[in-house]
This record gives sequence, structure tokens and C-alpha cells, in this order.
Amino acid sequence: MLTILQEVINDGTTTEAAPYVKATTRDMRAYIKAKGLRKIPVGYSAADVSENRMEMAHYMNCGADDDRSDFFAFNDYSWCAPNTFTGAGWDQKVKNFTGYGVPIFLSEYGCIKPGPRTFEEVKSLYSTDMTAVYSGGLAYEYSEEGSGYGLVKIKDTSSVSELSGFNYLKKAFANTPAPTGDGGYTSTKGKASACPAKSSNWNVTSEELPTIPKKALEYMKGDVGKGPGLKGSGSQTSGGDGVSSEGTTTGGDGVTAGTTTGSSSSGETSEAAANGLVAPIDFKVAYVGMAVIGCFFGGGLLL
Repeated sequence: MLTILQEVINDGTTTEAAPYVKATTRDMRAYIKAKGLRKIPVGYSAADVSENRMEMAHYMNCGADDDRSDFFAFNDYSWCAPNTFTGAGWDQKVKNFTGYGVPIFLSEYGCIKPGPRTFEEVKSLYSTDMTAVYSGGLAYEYSEEGSGYGLVKIKDTSSVSELSGFNYLKKAFANTPAPTGDGGYTSTKGKASACPAKSSNWNVTSEELPTIPKKALEYMKGDVGKGPGLKGSGSQTSGGDGVSSEGTTTGGDGVTAGTTTGSSSSGETSEAAANGLVAPIDFKVAYVGMAVIGCFFGGGLLL
């Protein structure tokens, strides 16, 4: 599984970036296919922003099959202990995403206020409260980095010390039976969403996406070569070279989807490599236990 971007749309005024998030997801899926790499789900992790969470979810799942994400995830810190499934509003999160066309999970969870963080939500996340719709989630975060969310403190390159949150999470998992079977999920067989309409919290008016940059397009078939590193020519600090593509590409069937509606500054027509992995995808959810191996992985592996 590859989360291509995270928390790019972080309030009601940054939705203009959504087409670039979707285009990046499209292009990474196309790259995996072009290189014949192992097929893995590619998707986006949204911020804990209620104003346009549903719009972003539907946007990432609307349009041409080649342009849609393989999954959608979002961060959620609304369950602050002590609380309940309905008190935290998680029943509404299940209701809102029932019938959503691609797998969904929580990319971050674990409210720290007022404390202690006892991870009560684990019981609901891995029970029939949620397993029919959600494929688990990721407890945030593994190492303490000064924010108070860490489960362990890194002592040196070979050892860590467990913090209180670690033991609470461990206890929560121990007291929560693993889901059985398919968790009660209902397959939607890759059903696409309707693209969201423009509103005060959503300023995207077209299904057209930015074209893939010309240099990036070359890598779809060519050799990437040795990376330039962090300094010097070609690195992330060297600045741009003015060769990015202009224009947009409309959704399509993997053949016509690559044709742009605009042209590059040199007058050449660019092609967007918008060939996806597999669409529609009929996911079956296989739940696995969570384990601490550098970070916490939970929920469903999407087969």
C-alpha cells in the first residue's frame, strides 16, 4: 500500500490543490503499471477536516477509472477518552461512508486530550461497529517527537523505552477479539462516486486533471537512473528547469485519457500516462493483527 500524499487539503480554502493530489495518484499508479511492478493500492490520506472530508473522498473516487484512487484514508482524533462509539460521532462516520466505492481506513487516530490516552476506540474499530465499512486504522504515532503522541521514546539506534500510550494500546488490542471472516463488509465492486459540486468548502469545478510533467513522463518507459541526492544539480534544492507540462487531461479509458486539452510551452502536445492498475477493483478485506515494527499497522490488507 502506498499513501501518495497526506493532509494537502487542510481547511476549507485549499481545495484548489485537489486536482494535483489526484493527478499525482494517477501518475504513480501509471508508473507502477508501466514498469511492471508489483500491483499495490495507491491512495490519499486526508486531514482531520470535517468541512470537506466527504467532498475529497468522493473526488478521489469519481471520474475515469484510470484517475480514481485505490483507497481513501483520513486522520481522525474525535474520540477523546472517556467516550463511546456514538458519543464520539463514529457511528456517523460509518453511516456517511456506507456504500463508498473503494476501501477506507483511518490513517491516524488516538486523541491525547484530556488524557490518559486509553485507546477505547480500538474496540469499535475492530468490531462489527465498523468492520463492515472500515478496514481498521493506524495508531499515531510510534516514536515521541515532542508532540505527546509518541508510544515509545527512542533511546539510541538499537533500543526504545515504552511510554504509557504503548501499554494502553497493547492492552486495548489484547482485549479486542480479531475480526473474523470478512468483517461483514459489503462489496461495492469499485463503484465510482459522483464528483462533488462546487460549494463554499469545495472550489473544484472540473473533472480535468493537470498533465504529467514532461520529464516525469519520460520515466514511464525510460530508466530513472541514479538519484541526484539532496544537494547539487537536479536535487530538490536546485530549483526548477522550466520543463513542466501545461494544460489538463480529461478522464478516459486508458487510451484517450492521455490526450491533453492544452499544449506545452514549446508547442508540443504532452501525453498524460493515465493508465491505471485495475479498474474497477473488487477488493476483499483480510484483517490482520497490529504489530509494532517501526510503526503500527492496523486494519485490512486489501487483496
